[in-house]
Amino acid sequence: MIRALHLTACVSLIALIFLGLAWELSVAPISPGGSWLAIKSLPLLAPLFGILHGRRYTCQWASMLILAYFCEGVVRATTDQGMAQALAVVEIALSLIFFAACLAYVRLTRPTQRAGPLPRS
Repeated sequence: MIRALHLTACVSLIALIFLGLAWELSVAPISPGGSWLAIKSLPLLAPLFGILHGRRYTCQWASMLILAYFCEGVVRATTDQGMAQALAVVEIALSLIFFAACLAYVRLTRPTQRAGPLPRS
């Protein structure tokens, strides 16, 4: 189960990076010939190494970072038309998959809790 969640987080993060690049450089850029908005994929490279290595702390903060991409997807899905709208829906799905996989991974890999009440001082 933990391995599947880790793999899901890795695949969805990498897919989101490639989606952002393809979207703004060739598939449906804001301006013809590509857009500088492709740099929106750069922040996703920050957690990539930690996610690939299964670092719990990286999953914790990356799950907060990914919410910005969810918000962008929601905004663009409701305001854009055609291919850009479809890509926004894919961005929403990938960000939700990543978010859920990270939360489940963090929960299942948490350190064990102490068995019993804390001693009184």
